[in-house]
Amino acid sequence: MNNLTEKYNVAAPRYTSYPTVPYWDAHILEQEQWKKLAKDTFTLSNGKEGISIYIHLPFCESLCTYCGCNTRITVNHNVETPYILAVLKEWSLYLQLFEETPRIKEIHLGGGTPTFFKPGNLTQLIEGILSTALICENAEFSFEAHPNNTSVAHLQILYTLGFRRLSLGIQDFDTKVQHIINRIQSYDAVKQVTEQARQIGYTSINYDLIYGLPLQTEQSMNETIEKVITLSPNPIAFYSNAHVPWIKPGQRKFTENDLPAGTLKRILYENGRVAFQKAGYIEIGMDHFALKDDPLHEAEIKGALHRNFMGYTTSDTQLLIGLGASAISDAWYGFIQNEKKVEDYYKKIEAGVFPFFKGHELTAEDLIIRKHILNIMCRMTTSWRKDEEQCEAFYEGLDRLQEMEADDLVIIDHYCLTVSPKGRPFVRNVCMALDARLWKNQPANVLFSTAV
Repeated sequence: MNNLTEKYNVAAPRYTSYPTVPYWDAHILEQEQWKKLAKDTFTLSNGKEGISIYIHLPFCESLCTYCGCNTRITVNHNVETPYILAVLKEWSLYLQLFEETPRIKEIHLGGGTPTFFKPGNLTQLIEGILSTALICENAEFSFEAHPNNTSVAHLQILYTLGFRRLSLGIQDFDTKVQHIINRIQSYDAVKQVTEQARQIGYTSINYDLIYGLPLQTEQSMNETIEKVITLSPNPIAFYSNAHVPWIKPGQRKFTENDLPAGTLKRILYENGRVAFQKAGYIEIGMDHFALKDDPLHEAEIKGALHRNFMGYTTSDTQLLIGLGASAISDAWYGFIQNEKKVEDYYKKIEAGVFPFFKGHELTAEDLIIRKHILNIMCRMTTSWRKDEEQCEAFYEGLDRLQEMEADDLVIIDHYCLTVSPKGRPFVRNVCMALDARLWKNQPANVLFSTAV
């Protein structure tokens, strides 16, 4: 495994979408072009599975130096109301476009730090959306939270509004690691929020952990994992640290010499995987673990697990509307990303136009490759019929997998590609082999963090 780790530890995309954002076509989707894509997909999906909504709340009181998200650092909470009003104005643009009442299957609040916002302001935001929509049966509402500023009032109000899933950013309990990444929260604080959420009635409490952070050691990571297991979160996201200082200057607080890399980084993951499995967790897709009664595990068993810009989800909706600065929308046949700077986002909202700056309309080739990458990410397997899938780029990708097949990482047989148990740590590499846009346009500079 060590030799394979070194061999396949190359820069690789995360594949929350295909094509990945750096490989979206250079042209920007016109307002009318995006309106048509969004409206057509809404018409197809609203009466069936409904739609998903992601709301990006970018504000944080301090910068976590490992973070790769789009954030705005401030201690001025007067920013809350103007931002919420802008998001609701953006939602009103979609309501005008849809011309019928949307049915909401999924809402996710991400950031940034959603619990930066006062509970009353979050109420204004969510009620402003729900008052204009219907809620699907078995809808899933979730939010991300910082353990240090998530109050009982936050938990209670969001529960009343229909939220049942909570994701706490833990990352690591080791104090040395916490200080260098500027993400400090105690075990007791995490335990308190977890217990409060369970008492209120939350049915899913996810912990986010990251391996490969600066100053992490095998011992310190094992101790963090032991503490996590004592609190029994369900599910657990165990992410690889994405070190991209050329994109996120905050990561320059530490250097590559501070990071556990290559083989050591893989050991941190393998130790965690073994510990989670001994505690009854099952590996779900990539980077995720869940107990048997968790909806993510049930969705995987049924073949219903889905992956989008919010991560893994049990809701396979074709239309994801992203609201807020930098949020990405997915209309299945096209992607659009909003302006990243809050001020630029406000200007377009005030002008009464959709606030995007970058988009991509998927080609027939994109749709075929996207289908297979999604299948691999969610099911570790994909299949095809030669007589109905005329896509030269896809077969070129299969040819690129010959070396991984020789290394027993994938099995290709009878129009079926399966990632072997041995190959599971290298899922990103499998997807990268199929990534036609990446191979056609090899980047001159490093764009992505390493696969391992």
